[in-house]
Amino acid sequence: MKKILEIKDLIVSIDNKHVLNGVNLNITPGEIHAIMGPNGSGKSSLAYTLAGRPGYNIVSGKILLDGQELNNLSVDVRAKKGLFLSFQAPYEIEGLTLKKFLRESYNALYNKTDKALSFDGFNKYLQEKIELLNIDSKFLDRSLNVGFSGGEKKKTEVLQLAVLQPRFVILDELDSGLDVDALCTVCAGINKIKKNNPDMTIIVITHYSNILKFLEPDFVHVFKNGKIVLSGNKYLAHKIEQEGY
Repeated sequence: MKKILEIKDLIVSIDNKHVLNGVNLNITPGEIHAIMGPNGSGKSSLAYTLAGRPGYNIVSGKILLDGQELNNLSVDVRAKKGLFLSFQAPYEIEGLTLKKFLRESYNALYNKTDKALSFDGFNKYLQEKIELLNIDSKFLDRSLNVGFSGGEKKKTEVLQLAVLQPRFVILDELDSGLDVDALCTVCAGINKIKKNNPDMTIIVITHYSNILKFLEPDFVHVFKNGKIVLSGNKYLAHKIEQEGY
């Protein structure tokens, strides 16, 4: 079966220190993969490397998206190819409304494609997404994430996901700072988006198995010392919950 993402013997360094030590991973379109592991094991380093964050230097190995190597592509080019990373701690930007941010982001991705929308067309499209996710439209006129609670910030990340419709999604500790009710609400939104986009592929990075009760993974991988040391199905997460790493 065709792979959307292939990671081959990936070694990555920051300031000449290895943070990934030979990662191998293949993902098929539509799958949900969970990556678990203790602090400092390399989970977020993998996310940042996939997204192209500066400072994460690929020493050797390859990252392929749809068969095309990503190693030397910039962040914006990767985004235009359908790669999306949600932040552990979303940025606050005073003076930039959520609505304008979403419109400019959408235009940057789709302005010269068959998905391009007029001003009114985008407003209608955005209204559909906030109704899908049960988000108060008043949020759209607020500065991006300024004064938002942790749960509200994560909801704006999910709204970006709904609006931008990426093909490959990395959720980096989406559960960080959320109580159970907020986690349930956020994951319900992601599941709605996934249902409408069955080929959307997701990596869920987490310390804990709670989020995987709401976002059920096809595969679970355990990270240690910068590489995958164990892989299995969703029941591996339950075993980790009971026995630890």
